[in-house]
Amino acid sequence: MPVLTRLIPSPVVVDISRGAMDKLDGILADQRISASGRLAIAISGGSGQALRARLEQALPHADWYPVVDGTIDSAVKLADDIKGRRYDAVVGLGGGKIIDVAKYAAARVGLPMVAIATNLSHDGICSPVSILDNDNGRGSYGVPTPIAMVIDLDVIREAPTRFVRAGIGDVISNISAIADWELSHRITGEAVDGLAAAMARTAGESVLRHPGGCGDDEFLTVLSEALVLSGIAMSISGDSRPSSGACHEISHAFDLLHPGRSALHGEQVGIGAAFAMHLRGAREQSGLFVEVLRRHGLPVLPEEIGFSADEFVAAVEYAPQTRPGRFTILEHLNLSAAEIRDAYADYAQTIRS
Repeated sequence: MPVLTRLIPSPVVVDISRGAMDKLDGILADQRISASGRLAIAISGGSGQALRARLEQALPHADWYPVVDGTIDSAVKLADDIKGRRYDAVVGLGGGKIIDVAKYAAARVGLPMVAIATNLSHDGICSPVSILDNDNGRGSYGVPTPIAMVIDLDVIREAPTRFVRAGIGDVISNISAIADWELSHRITGEAVDGLAAAMARTAGESVLRHPGGCGDDEFLTVLSEALVLSGIAMSISGDSRPSSGACHEISHAFDLLHPGRSALHGEQVGIGAAFAMHLRGAREQSGLFVEVLRRHGLPVLPEEIGFSADEFVAAVEYAPQTRPGRFTILEHLNLSAAEIRDAYADYAQTIRS
C-alpha cells in the first residue's frame, strides 16, 4: 500500500502572544508535557535571572541551571547536571545560545525540550539543530525539534531592537537559500523537498512583504511565526537546506575568519542573501532585499558591520569551504578573488546609486 501522508516533526504547542510566559505552567500541564512542574530550566546569567524571579513562584518544583555560554562544553555540563533527576522536560529560557544548549542537553538525556525565546534574532529557536562553539570554531549538531515553542511578545519588546532586526535578516535569507537549493536541483540533481521549500519560502516572503516594523505587535507575530516555520521546514527536510545557502556560507566564513569581530548572524546572512541574489542576476530581487533591510535598520554593506571590501571578498572566496558538499551559487560560479571583487564593486555601486 502506498504511503499517502507523512508525519511532520513539529511542536505540539506554539504560543505567540502577549503574556504567554505567565501562562507557562498551564500550557505545559494542559498539553501533558509536565503536569508535575518538574522542569530543568536553563537560563542565562544576565537577563535570565530577572525572568527566573518572575516565574519561580508559578513553577515551585522547577530547578534552575545558569548557562554561561553557547559552547558544546556548557551543553554537556547541563546534560550531566540534569541526568537521572526525573524531570518531565528541559526548558531553554533565553536567546539562541541558551536554547541551543538546552536542545542539545535534552537530546543527550532523552527528555523533551521546551523553547521559550526572549529574542527573535534567528530561526534556530525551533530548528532541529544546535549551533554550538567547539575547539574547531563552531559546529552544527542534530537534535529533536522542541516539543513546545513559547514567545511572549511583551518579553520580546524588552530585548534590544537589534536582535529583532537580526531575525528579519535570517528569515528573508530563506528566499536566497531556496534559490540555491533549486539551482542545485537543476545542476547536480539534488532532490528538493517541496513541502520544506514551500514552508521556508512562505516564511521569508511573509516578512519581506510585510509593511510593519519592529514596534508593531502584528509584525512581531508574523516574524515569530516565520522563524518557527523556518525551523519546522528544516525538520521536514532533515537538514538546514531550506534556510541555508550561499548567504549562510558567507556568514560562517565571517565567523571562522574573524571570530572576535563577527556581527549578529542575521545581520551577516542578510548581507549575504542580498549579494547572492545579485550574483545570480536577480537584480530586482536583490534590490528589494536591500530596500527591506534598510527600512528595518539592517546593514546592507560589510563596512556597516565593520568589515572592509577586501575582507568581504576573502570571506566570499572562503565561504564554500564552510559547508563541504553543499551546492550554491558560489560553487556554481566558482569565482576567483578578482571576479568576486568586481562583482562586489558592482553590487555596492548598484545599491548606493
